[in-house]
This record gives sequence, C-alpha cells and structure tokens, in this order.
Amino acid sequence: MSNPWPFALQSAGPAARRWRWELRGGRGLELGGRTVIMGIVNVTPDSFSDGGRHFDRRAAVEHGLRLAEEGAGIVDVGGQSTRPGSAEVPLDEELDRVLPVIEGIRAASPVAVSVDTYRADVARRALAAGADIVNDISAFRFDAGMLALLAETGAPAVAMHIRGTPRDMQRDPRYADVVGEVAGHLREAVERAERAGVRRERLAVDPGIGFGKTLEHNLELLRNLPAIRELGCPVAVGASRKAFIGSVLGQSEPAARLEGTLAVTALAAAAGADIVRVHDACANLRAARMAEAVVGR
Repeated sequence: MSNPWPFALQSAGPAARRWRWELRGGRGLELGGRTVIMGIVNVTPDSFSDGGRHFDRRAAVEHGLRLAEEGAGIVDVGGQSTRPGSAEVPLDEELDRVLPVIEGIRAASPVAVSVDTYRADVARRALAAGADIVNDISAFRFDAGMLALLAETGAPAVAMHIRGTPRDMQRDPRYADVVGEVAGHLREAVERAERAGVRRERLAVDPGIGFGKTLEHNLELLRNLPAIRELGCPVAVGASRKAFIGSVLGQSEPAARLEGTLAVTALAAAAGADIVRVHDACANLRAARMAEAVVGR
C-alpha cells in the first residue's frame, strides 16, 4: 500500500536527531521528539493579530503564564511589531516593553522564555532578565553584535529567513527557487554563527513564513520542510494567523484563521517541525499531538 504521508517519511533521517538545549538553573528543553509549542506574547500596540491586547505589562505577564499553563514549552516575548510595513521602535522603548514582562514570567514560572529581537543590546539585557533563548528574525544579519553575544553567553537561538526588512519585505518578493534559496540562506547563517564561535547544536532554523514571501512561496516552503531539516538543526515554523492563511480561506480577520493555523501546525508536526510559534497554545498543542500520533512520530 502506498504511503499517504510522504512528507513524514522524507524527514525520517534528520527527524531522528535529538537536541537538548541546556538552560540556566539546571533546566533544559528537549527538541527532536514531539513538537514544542512556542507561545507568542506581543508587547506591542500594533502587531498584526493581537496588537494592543497585551501591551499592558501585567496583561502580558498573565498571558505568558497562561500560554505556559496551556502547554507552551517556550514563551516568546517581543517588543516591536515585525508585520509587513512596520517601522523600528527606539531601543529604549523596546527594552521598556520586554524586560519587565520577561522578569515577571521568569519570577512565576520555569517555562523557557525567548526574546523576539534582532538587537544584540536587547538580547543581552533580556538574557540578564531571565530569558533563555534569542529569536532573531534576521538570522543575525541586522545587528553585527548578535553572534558575538551568542558565542559569549552560549544562549540558544533561532535564525529566521527574511527577504528585506519588515518595512519592505512584501514589496513584490521574488525567488527563482524559494526552497533552495531559503535553505541556502539559513545554511549560510548557521555557518557564519559557527565561525563566530556559536555551536551548531545551539541553533534552530526557521524558513520565515510570511516574511518576504507570496502565498505560493509560503505553501511551497511548508510542503518542503524536510529540505530545511537537512541543515541538521531543529526547525521552527511560525505561521499562526498569517495573511496567507486568510488568503486561502477568505478570512481577512486574523482571529478567524484559527482552523487554518491548526491545519498548518498539524502538517508541520507530521513533517518533523521541532517548534511551532503560535498565538493559541492549547489548540495547537492538541493538533500537533494528534498529527504525531497518526504518523507515528
């Protein structure tokens, strides 16, 4: 009988790898087995899906703790929107947004905390405040100091692909071979990190769904996650409530894209994604676990 889940079998080699990210205080994060949920805490007034809902520090901390209670293995705290067309916020403002939230979550929970930033100064202060992981949308390109910081601290990091910057990334993005070009970009980012003294096993790679891609580019990358896994690092996928889901389903409101997000999460988990970054922790955790059960992951 033919295999109905070819994408799962394609990832059997790299997917068999296991990683343990050692965190401070004797904690650890296991990757390479079941998909880990990364819950989103946007401490911003203008993020595309939930901008303003958790802008208040107390609300942001409570939301982060709720995500952890619902099954998120990582809580990702960000202080500036990276939606299409967004502009940078001043450094001091980003610090003022994220540091109290990270401190509040760390004081109340052992959950792994990541800081969603491409600025080395923010990452350094966030790690000192209790963050464990750096989630850099630029794959260490926007701030030359980021790799030195990661080598110095040993903090795990996620390197994401982006074409351009958040301000201009959706202005007619084009690729001759989106899968090959994204994989090549991420391979180069990992090699740069290794040359700077960062250990490969401390890195994850993210194809950057929605960051300088059209609908078809996003779908093609999701169909070919095994090609990203061939880089030999854990793979993170962030597709939650994004515009390409709305395009497929005819839903202009991000809040109406939950079912589409769950479908992407299930397929990504079946294909071997190690981390999925989402707004709704409980529902996506259940979708991932069901998909893993079906494919025997």
